[in-house]
Amino acid sequence: MDTGDRLLTPGEVAALFRVDPKTVTRWAAAGRIGSIRTPGGHRRFRESEVRALLEGDGVIEEMREDDAANKPRNNGPSNPGAGYGPPNGLR
Repeated sequence: MDTGDRLLTPGEVAALFRVDPKTVTRWAAAGRIGSIRTPGGHRRFRESEVRALLEGDGVIEEMREDDAANKPRNNGPSNPGAGYGPPNGLR
């Protein structure tokens, strides 16, 4: 069942969102972005879903209040382009 969709590593996704790869992994663990697991247990992300999130077309399931402790410290892919990068706008 090959859809032809390229699979991205957490590092590739992180580069697109300008966050740390560990942040992408936390988003996946929290259900904010879909992922699949390789036979070796590594996460991979469908390029089409990542692109949709970057363009604002993706549907992100809202987290419940009791999940707040697991919520990423930044806005995550629900608000791409805003709030990313070093604090205070430093580059």
